[in-house]
Order: sequence, then structure tokens, then C-alpha cells
Amino acid sequence: MSENWVHIPIMAPLIADFLLTNPQGVYVDGTLGLGGHTKFFLSRLGPQARILGFDKDEEALQMARQRVNDPRLIAFHASYTQAPQELHKLGLAGADGALFDLGLSSYQLDNPQRGFSIVHDGPLDMRFDRQNPLSAQVIVNTWPMDELERILKEYGEERNATAIALAIMKARRQQPLQTTAQLAKLVEEVYGGKRGKTHPATQTFQALRIACNRELETVESALGALGDIVKPGGRAAILTFHSLEDRLVKTRFKELARSGEWLLVNKHAISAPYEEVRQNRRARSAKLRVIERIKL
Repeated sequence: MSENWVHIPIMAPLIADFLLTNPQGVYVDGTLGLGGHTKFFLSRLGPQARILGFDKDEEALQMARQRVNDPRLIAFHASYTQAPQELHKLGLAGADGALFDLGLSSYQLDNPQRGFSIVHDGPLDMRFDRQNPLSAQVIVNTWPMDELERILKEYGEERNATAIALAIMKARRQQPLQTTAQLAKLVEEVYGGKRGKTHPATQTFQALRIACNRELETVESALGALGDIVKPGGRAAILTFHSLEDRLVKTRFKELARSGEWLLVNKHAISAPYEEVRQNRRARSAKLRVIERIKL
């Protein structure tokens, strides 16, 4: 497990300005990753502050503990959907703020063994939690044609979903698809070898990753539990990286605002500043939305 991964937390100063309303408060980092946001937040928080960090990726969690190296961080190998229970166990009524960064970390993207990358060949894995039995390899080699087509359309918004699903079915009859390079090449062939600004397999990889980690269901669960995570006067910030997640968050935030118990801090999604995108290309698709729970 390398310590040399470059990890740049996206929009960290801006998120801190929105989120850290109480210097001695309790905060939830629902997607701890390599601890970039948490480390930045702790540099702005007081000695009595605490951050509860959650991540399903045990390797990333271990690295985050080492990188942050601060007793004010309490790290959990669990999904952020467990945040209400853990807050309750600590005798806390809720958090002053919660961040959910729904993007992949550099460690996950650039480590070939995790199977998220189109560029680096590795096993078709894509699981955040290695204990999860459902990997991308299981999906492409065992799921029926109609299910493959469905997830490519719904989760990947892939216009060639039918052709790609057919190509997967044909390929696996010859031999199982086992690596990211095999799948990337297969999709590229469906597109006739044409490449645009992004690799033609990008949406297919997105669809498989969402399916095997149940990402949209997890996001919906967290959005539904915001009232159990954030206390009155507190805020929730959510960073999304593709339109499916952003639409979910936008819709749910509007519903919460209509209830009269929450206030939209920013009516429109905020994108990363130009200078940040120039230094970190992974910030280019990031969208930030912030909501505040109104004091009763």
C-alpha cells in the first residue's frame, strides 16, 4: 500500500467556508477517502472539535488515518449511511456539518488493482468495499442481457447500451472478461475505434461501478437520513461528479427546502474555480450543493 498517492481535495477552502460554522463543533466526513478534506478542515477547527469519518474502502481508511494523524478524527470502516447510529452511540444529537464527496479518490483511480481505471490495466473489480461479493467482473460475466442493457442506459446514460451489452454477451461466450483493458477494448470496438475527448468506455465503467457499489441507492439513503445526521443550524455539503448524482441531490434538496425545515444555501450548483481545474483536471466535473437545517 503506497504512501505516495497524490491526493488533492476538491474545493476544500470553499467547502470549509460553507460548512465549518462552529470551530469546536462535530462534523461528519461521509466519504473520508484519503482524508484530504478532513485534514484541511482540522487545520481550521479548534482543539475540542471532532470529525467522524466514514469509508467503505478499508485500504483508503488506513491511509487516511496515517495521513491525518489527529486524535480529533474518529474513523469508521462503514458506509456514511451508518452516521446516525454512530452519532447516537457517542451521545450526540447530530453534527454541525456533514460532507459527502461522491467522487473517486486518486488512489482508487490510479491503482490498477482496484479496477476503476480505463487507462491502467487491472482486474475488473470496481468495489469500494472488498468484502462486497458483487464485482464488475461478476456483473459482466453473469448478468443477463436485459440487465446489462438496463444499467448501461440508466447508470451510464450510454447511447450504445444495446450494442455494448450484445458485445459483452458475445465475448463472454468465448471466455470470461477479466480485465479493464479487455472491457475498454471491447467498448472501443463497438464505437468503431473512434475516440473523442473522453474514452468511449467511460460511461460503461461508470455504469458498472454504480451497479456493483449500489451508489445511487446509498446516496438516496444518505439524503433521506440528513435530518438524523445534521442538527438544527447545521449544514450538509455534497460534491457530485456526474449528472445522475447531481440530479438526485438537486431534487432532494428542493424537496427538503419546500418542507420548511431546510434552506438552500446555494440555489445553483457551484463548480470548481478555473485555477483549481487547471491544476487538478478531476475537479472539472465537480458540482457542489449546500443546504442548511433551519433552527427550530
